[in-house]
Amino acid sequence: MNAEPEKKFGVVVVGVGRAGSVRIRDLRNPHASSAFLNLIGFVSRRELGSIEGVQQISLEDALSSQEVEVAYICSESSSHEDYIRQFLNAGKHVLVEYPMTLSWAAAKDLWELAEQKGKVLHEEHVELLMEEFAFLKKEVVGKDLLKGSLLFTAGPLEEERFGFPAFSGISRLTWLVSLFGELSLVSATLEERKEDQYMKMTVCLETENKSPLTWIEEKAPGLKRNRHLSFHFKSGSLENMPNVGINKNIFLKDQNIFVQKLLGQLSEKELAAEKKRILHCLWLAEEIQKHCCSKK
Repeated sequence: MNAEPEKKFGVVVVGVGRAGSVRIRDLRNPHASSAFLNLIGFVSRRELGSIEGVQQISLEDALSSQEVEVAYICSESSSHEDYIRQFLNAGKHVLVEYPMTLSWAAAKDLWELAEQKGKVLHEEHVELLMEEFAFLKKEVVGKDLLKGSLLFTAGPLEEERFGFPAFSGISRLTWLVSLFGELSLVSATLEERKEDQYMKMTVCLETENKSPLTWIEEKAPGLKRNRHLSFHFKSGSLENMPNVGINKNIFLKDQNIFVQKLLGQLSEKELAAEKKRILHCLWLAEEIQKHCCSKK
C-alpha cells in the first residue's frame, strides 16, 4: 500500500453519525490508505447541504454515478441490509459498520451477491483492532480455558434501530469467538423492564472443548459503558483488564484492511477465515435471539 496509487476509488459515505463522521475525517486526511480513495460526498436522510466542504448527494445519484465505486455504510443497523443490496446491485464495493445485517440468512445472501458481482463486501470490526484485544490475544494463546465470563454495561439502545441485543452487541461475541474459537449456544435469557429502559441478556456458551463461557449485556439509563471480564485457565486466571493504552485510529486501521482487499492484497485463506468468523457470529446472534424470544 506504500506504492503511489495508479487510481483512486471514488467513495460515498452513507450516514453521518459518529462512525460516518470519523470515516469522513479519515478520508480527508493524508493517510496511506486514504491516498487510494477519493471522497465524492455523503448521503443522509437529513438535509445538511455540506459538512466541512464535503457535499451531500442523493442516494439515487450515489447509486448511479460512475464516479462512485465504493460505499461506506455507516447508518443505523436496521438499514444496513437494504443499503448493501442496493450498492452491490449498482456494482459498488461496500464497507459496512457491524453488524452487517440483523439476520444470518441475509448476510449469507449478500455475500453471495458480492461474489457474483466481483465486489468487496467488508464488515468493520474495530473491536479487534483495539489495544485491549491485542493484550487478551497474547494472554490466552496456548492456554486451556476452564471457564470465562464477559459482562458489558451501557446506556439503553433502541432495538428498532440497532437490532436485538445479540446483534447490537456482536463485537463482544466477536471477541469471544476470536479468542476461543467457534462456540455453541447452551442457553439464553432476556430480562426486560421497558418502563425503566432496563435490559439484561444472559447467554451461556460453550467452546469446542466444552468449557463454559457466559456473556452478559446489561443496559439501563445511568449505566456506564464498561467491560468486565474473567477468564480462568489451568495455568491461572485473568480478572478484568489492565490499562493497556489508548486506542488510536482504529477506524483508520479498519480502512487500511479494506483498501488491502480492494487492491487484492489479502490471501483467499485470510478472506475465507474472516467470512467464516463473521457468519458464525451472526448465526450465533440469531440463535440467541430465537432462544430469548421463544421464552417470552
